[in-house]
Parts: sequence; C-alpha cells; structure tokens
Amino acid sequence: MTSTEARVPLMARAVPYLPLGLIAALGATLAYVVRLPCRTGGWNDQVSTYTNFCYTDIYPLYFDRQLATENPYFAHVDFDKQVEYPVVLGEVMQVISWIARALELDRVAQAVRFYDLTVILLGMCLVAGVLLMAAVAGPARRWDALWYAISPAVVLAAYINWDLVAGALSMGMLLAWARRRQVLAGVLLGLAIATKFYPLMFVGALFLLTWRTGRWRPFLITIASAAGAWIVVNAPFMIFAWEGWRRFYVFSQERGVDWGSPWLFFQNKGWPILGEWDVSTLGMLSLGALCLGIAVLTLAAPRRPRLAQICFLALAAFMMTNKVWSPQFVLWLVPFAVLARPNWKPLALWQLAEVWYFAAIWLYLLSQPPLERDDLGIGDDTYFTAVWGRIITIGIMMAFVVRDILRPDKDVVRQADIDDQAGGVFDDTPDRFTLASAVR
Repeated sequence: MTSTEARVPLMARAVPYLPLGLIAALGATLAYVVRLPCRTGGWNDQVSTYTNFCYTDIYPLYFDRQLATENPYFAHVDFDKQVEYPVVLGEVMQVISWIARALELDRVAQAVRFYDLTVILLGMCLVAGVLLMAAVAGPARRWDALWYAISPAVVLAAYINWDLVAGALSMGMLLAWARRRQVLAGVLLGLAIATKFYPLMFVGALFLLTWRTGRWRPFLITIASAAGAWIVVNAPFMIFAWEGWRRFYVFSQERGVDWGSPWLFFQNKGWPILGEWDVSTLGMLSLGALCLGIAVLTLAAPRRPRLAQICFLALAAFMMTNKVWSPQFVLWLVPFAVLARPNWKPLALWQLAEVWYFAAIWLYLLSQPPLERDDLGIGDDTYFTAVWGRIITIGIMMAFVVRDILRPDKDVVRQADIDDQAGGVFDDTPDRFTLASAVR
C-alpha cells in the first residue's frame, strides 16, 4: 500500500469534521467581535465596559497581576497581586505576556496585544474542544457539538477568562478515555486540573462507574497518570515559588460569597441558616449531599449510567453549590450537558437563562458601588431572577438526566443502539456491583 492510499481513510474520516471546525472558528470570531467596543478603548471606562457587555479579565489582569513587568509566581510581589490560578493557566498567561512585551513598547498597546494573542489561543482551544467533543459523541451524534461551537452563551462568555483551555483538555481526556488510552487520559486530566480545578469532579464519575463495573486497572492507571502529570507541572512552583503557587488555594479557601452564587441571594435576603452560616461550610455540605445522591443513583440504577451523564451531574452539582458562579462557567458545562442529554428544548431554555444572566450581571454592577448608576443598571430583585433562572434550568436538565438513568429507554443516545459512546472500558461491560446485588 502506498503512503497516499494509507492516508485516504484518515482524510475520509476527517472530512465530516471540517464543517464543524469552520463553524467553531466562526463562533470564536463572533466572540471577538462582541468585545470590539472595549478593545478600542472601552476597557479603560467601567461604565462603557458594562453598557457594551464586553468585559474580560484578560486585559486588566495584564496590569493587576504584574504580567507587564515580571513573573507573578516567582517575583516578590504583594500576595494580592499574584496570579490566583493554577500553574498551567498562570504560565500560559506569562508566556503570552512575554510575546506581547517583545512586540510593543507602549504598556497599553502591550495589554491590547496580550488580549489579541490570548484570544487566538482561546479560539484555537474552542475549535479543538468542538472537534474533540464531536469525536466523543460519535458519527450518530457528531452535530450535537454545534451547541459548543456557536451557541449564544458560548459566544458571549468565550473570552471573559481562560476557561476554554481547560475545556479543550477535558474533552481530550474524555476522548482518550473513550478510545481506551488510559495513560493519555490521565495526563490530560492532570493537566486540566492544573489549569482549572473543576475537572477534579470527573475523578468521582470515573470512580463510581469503576466501582459498578469492577474495571479497576484502567481507572488506577488513569488516576496515577493524572497525579503524575499534576505533580510534574506543579512541583517546580511548589519548590521554588511556594507563596505564588499557594495563592490559588488560599484564595479559593478565603474567598467569600460572590456574584452568581445562590448563597449571595440567601445572604442578601437574610435567610435563616442559609444566609447566616459560613458559606464554605454550607457549600461543602450541600455538595457532599448532592454527590452522595449521585453515587446512590449510579450504583442503584437498573442499567449502568453513561460516563457523560455522571460527569454532567457532578459538574452541575459543583457549580450550583459553589461560592461563586461566574458567567464564563457556562463553558464548563455545555459539552457535558449536550453529551449527557442532547435534547434541544431544555438546552435552549438553559441557554436563554445564561444569556439573560450575562446581561444581568453587567447591568447589576452598574448599580453597585463604586459606579452606582441606577439610571443604567438594575436592582437586586431583577438580578436575582437571572441567578435563579440558571439554577432552575440546570436543575431541569439534571432532572431529565436522572429520569434517563432510571429509565434507560428514554435516553436518546441509547435509543440509537449505543451503550456508552464515551465509556471506554465501561462500554458494554457487565455489572460487578450494584446496590441491589449488595442487598441480595
């Protein structure tokens, strides 16, 4: 067989993904266009930033985290000036800042260039994440990835922060697991956790399905590889830049209730217990209760749940009980929500809620100190309709996923004679342990 003939099957397999890649690139471009009013000077005026709905963390952090002058992990800067992100993300920021400083002399121009270069990287991560998600979904449901490529909430939130980097790594992990490449899945999982912390929730999903199927060797290989990758990228900072490294963990622990969280509503309204107790304690207790429920569901369901379903439930539980729920967190959930239950009606309802929240948070900030522009902003009650809109619509999707787990005949993915397209070693594997068998 010639090299050309050997390449034909690969090229044939790649052709169906080309339109998805182009649409994802369109989504990335639209996300850039959304923030053009700020890129041309609006970021220097908070009122203009909020009224044009084009806020991003990327531009101000170039100055606030000393990226314009030094490495915030290793330099002797104030603790509150150090990067409050895990090390992979922090060093991505640092490398791009080096390039921006090399291209421009003026500090403001450097910051704009830093934003542009970051957007290029994030756009590439969005395209990669969409293609990886399509590969995970399989030929029968490849086009479900359009939700991640160009849905309104993704376009609006894409460049608020660096979350798309972790999104691409998470989708890569899921595809590697689906293809039964446990070492690669573990490495990508470790890197994802060292980028944003939320992929840690996927460890629990893998553990529960491993418990049910008894496939311990692949799980342990994946977890060992994840731990090794995490240690490799974190160890240099833990040894040589301890204060900078621990900034993320200290900040996460000490951070109070913030925008988007339901705990903010309870505090604002002065609810007994929910608005008075320590938010960290309440968050951990509520997350623990939801995770316990997910564990019981996984082990008691009449048929083993799909991996994407448990990942979605675990991640949604984490978001709903967190102390902060930023607008860009929608990027975490979209691919897993679609893979868990690709039904357009609840997804569209949730997307509308996310779009409303995206508008509401900036209008709400206009009415808060130090701006206090009541003529432009909205009040507490209007803002909290957006907070609860997200919670309720995600709760509806969770309820449908639970229904699909308890009644597998309702699962639209399994109606196509598929067991678990992302399951890897779990796919078509018989049960070794269930709560019913334990009782018997």
